[in-house]
Amino acid sequence: TCPQCHRSASLDQRGLRGFQRNRLLEAIVQRYQQGRATAAAKCQLCDRSPPELAAVLCEQCEVLYCSACQLRCHPARGPFAKHRLVPPPSHPGAPGGGGDGGGGKGAGGGRKLPTCAEHDLENYSMYCVSCRSPVCYQCLEEGKHSKHDVKALGAMWKQHKAQLSQALNGVSDKAKEAKEFLVQLKNLLQQIQENGLDYEACLVAQCDALVDALTRQKAKLLTKVTKEREHKLKVVWDQINHCTLKLRQSTGLMEYCLEVIKENDPSGFLQISDALIKRVQVSQEQWVKGALEPKVSAEFDLTLDSEPLLQSIHQLDFIQMKFPVSVPPVPLLQLEKCCTRNNSVTLAWRMPPLSHNPVEGYILELDDGDGGQFREVYVGKETLCTIDGLHFNSTYNARVKAFNSSGVGPYSKTVILQTSDVAWFTFDPSSAHRDIVLSNDNQTATCNSYDDRVVLGTAAFSKGVHYWELHVDRYDNHPDPAFGIARINVVKDMMLGKDDKAWAMYVDNNRSWFMHCNSHTNRTEGGVSKGATVGVLLDLNKHNLTFYINGQQQGPPAFENIEGVFMPALSLNRNVQVSLLQSCSTY
Repeated sequence: TCPQCHRSASLDQRGLRGFQRNRLLEAIVQRYQQGRATAAAKCQLCDRSPPELAAVLCEQCEVLYCSACQLRCHPARGPFAKHRLVPPPSHPGAPGGGGDGGGGKGAGGGRKLPTCAEHDLENYSMYCVSCRSPVCYQCLEEGKHSKHDVKALGAMWKQHKAQLSQALNGVSDKAKEAKEFLVQLKNLLQQIQENGLDYEACLVAQCDALVDALTRQKAKLLTKVTKEREHKLKVVWDQINHCTLKLRQSTGLMEYCLEVIKENDPSGFLQISDALIKRVQVSQEQWVKGALEPKVSAEFDLTLDSEPLLQSIHQLDFIQMKFPVSVPPVPLLQLEKCCTRNNSVTLAWRMPPLSHNPVEGYILELDDGDGGQFREVYVGKETLCTIDGLHFNSTYNARVKAFNSSGVGPYSKTVILQTSDVAWFTFDPSSAHRDIVLSNDNQTATCNSYDDRVVLGTAAFSKGVHYWELHVDRYDNHPDPAFGIARINVVKDMMLGKDDKAWAMYVDNNRSWFMHCNSHTNRTEGGVSKGATVGVLLDLNKHNLTFYINGQQQGPPAFENIEGVFMPALSLNRNVQVSLLQSCSTY
């Protein structure tokens, strides 16, 4: 198949020579070669630098001569008289150069008229419209073109040149439009750069004005707090001075009365007793109800409601004014990024390309893992979300939709995600107290502090039965490590179980206790030492928690009515090192 005209041809006995020659390409190559020869048409015998242009070419000597070198080295007599001198390729009289010189075989000789591929002695004279190729007279008389529609070669040449010129004009117009468009784009780049700088300066000025207004308002509020503090201090100091004065008066009266009581003279005592009794009664009446109570409290009755302002700041954004806004299109779930790990699922999505409607946020919905109703689990601007604390061995359906000021868009397709049958976890460095030291791929924990610090596991449980074991690698100076479960927001700078977010068993070298909300219960004999194993059994079907030391159960189930989402938890100090033996067995 010809790569230019896309027509198929069969090879005959001539082989590749039987193909139609590309005369146009031959002419272009010949002009190129002639141009190269023109650039090299210098005298080959000149001793000047640079050499003179060649005036003639001797076909017998195959040497180019300038006029001076021809007279000196190639005289027209003797043996040189029969040599044929022709113009060089660059000379106007050279073949193909516009002159009338003969067609020689010198450097870059003239262009020959093309001959027929099938009849070598015949020149092309006609054009076969059916085959779309030039032909000779012999082809019309003897060949396959005898019954085809043919036209004069010159007329078809002019017609096709006109068609090509017309097509080139169209291409030229498009090229001109493309150049103008490039200029427009470059101007647009400059305008975008300038407008961007202007908008940045405007944005900085507006934000600075907001910061200045907030600073001024902060100063006013601080002034109110200062006045309130000074008022409270003045009231308290006045009350202190008044109470001190009355206390001195009462103390002096008491001391005087005690001295009078010591008087043994009845007549003298009775002379002043009535007056003293009245003074004492008056002094007692001065201490009325409330006199010994503070007139002000230490608390400041000032509540700053900054939530609306913070919400406004978070919602501060540019207003789209140019185009009417409609609801966002359907988000596309990126299935290659959606995955599960233990009882957590991660979902990712994106908006379809060429979506012009703005998106203010997304709503991710998940069912209950048992074919129930969907519920919202995330609302925000992120396109990647991880949901923790799901049920193990459950199948969840998830979908997402986008929203903006015009409303809520349609739901995406539903994706189905299966949580793990068995939970595997390590200690979580991201949520651990900063004094906790983790090693062994986060399976071994110790502490830098002498105070108890909390570290959580990476898995969260809300359903099913879960068991894990921990090994005491090091136990020095009889510390009290605590083992159990906790919520994600447990206090991490004190022993596990001292707040209401954790349920734990803390143990020394002889005994163990259960603890929740700092309440100690179920003291049981049996402690830990280096090499001991502590097991934790969390049964969320029965909603209780059981502990084991070296395989022996420590009393009855420690806690009842446990519901919610819990994570494995541990508290220890620098005298203890603990490692996970079995991450989790779920059933």
